[in-house]
Amino acid sequence: MQGLLQRSNPGTRVLRAFTLSEVVMAIALLTIVMQGVIYGYVHAARRAEWNGRSLAAQSLASQGVEQARAAKWDPQTWPMMDELPPTNFTSLNTLDIPVAGQVTYATNYISVTVASANPPLRMIRSDCTWNFMGKVYTNTILTLRAPDQ
Repeated sequence: MQGLLQRSNPGTRVLRAFTLSEVVMAIALLTIVMQGVIYGYVHAARRAEWNGRSLAAQSLASQGVEQARAAKWDPQTWPMMDELPPTNFTSLNTLDIPVAGQVTYATNYISVTVASANPPLRMIRSDCTWNFMGKVYTNTILTLRAPDQ
């Protein structure tokens, strides 16, 4: 209270305080700072949710590649075993993320194409498409596979 209380004459006391314009400017500055903090928190939460969905979609795309790689393909045996023909197939799955309410679906497009005839190689491509806040995102995995691997 020492700073606010000032004596000009021995018998008179003068009190100093903030003016109305100073109070309004301080409140305006506090409002701008709080708005920035709230915006930063909302943006960080939205980014964390996007990262969770992206990692779940990457896992789903990886599962599609693993499923195609698990097919038996051995042209050296009799009869020749080929469970991995050049083909395309699609599966609709839910993203493996914890949600309390509506689940998130993702579509996994898996295609197998001939990459090389000599040496025999096939390319396996898995595209997982998913939706977040009205935009469609895609996670892709490409791999090559030789027979009997």
